[in-house]
Amino acid sequence: MAGTKRREFIRLVGGAAAAWPLAARAQQGERVRRIGLLMGTADDREGQARVTALKQGLQALGWIVGRNIEVETRFGGADAGRIRAHAAELVALAPEVLVGHTTAVIRALRQASSSIPIVMAAINDPVEQGFVSSLAHPGGNITGFAFVDFQMVGKWLEILKEVAPDISRAALMFNPTRLPITTSTCVHSRPSRGQSQLRLRRPLFATPPKLKRLSSNLDMSRAAG
Repeated sequence: MAGTKRREFIRLVGGAAAAWPLAARAQQGERVRRIGLLMGTADDREGQARVTALKQGLQALGWIVGRNIEVETRFGGADAGRIRAHAAELVALAPEVLVGHTTAVIRALRQASSSIPIVMAAINDPVEQGFVSSLAHPGGNITGFAFVDFQMVGKWLEILKEVAPDISRAALMFNPTRLPITTSTCVHSRPSRGQSQLRLRRPLFATPPKLKRLSSNLDMSRAAG
């Protein structure tokens, strides 16, 4: 595969993985390419829906399963050992490109190969996590799309203050299993000069079942002044 066409193929796969789907034009009539897709979700209805969306996006670009591409799919769920094993399996198949969409998956794929291009979809703060050198110039064999621009966290607080100017306290709430998000959000959530009157509580960690109780506690705290 020529270098230019290889780069175009990787770009198209990345666009489909992130845009789900994205309208564009693809080259056809080439040999069958292989994509290694490692999902950081369970093999359930939602996981299958994501895989279907990717294939539909690729089809819209002219890359059709069974005609000019094969998509080797593995589901790792939240099992780190399984994710690493599947990453090794996919690398052994020598695909043109690897695609993954969770932090654990990208970490495993990076450890498994430093030469096969890896497309990350919706990864939080890939620079902070060491996956890429920068968003503009990722370097290495990893490219793709960040899920959140953490520089915007301060802007969220500014908007909150504009909507509710009398507010004096705010709380950040996190899922305890998403620690990279927690760290990056806290780093960028320091009040700016215009938010100096806004005091942030320490981060609150809550799985979905605990959110209702935490919400009630916050209401009680606000009522108490």
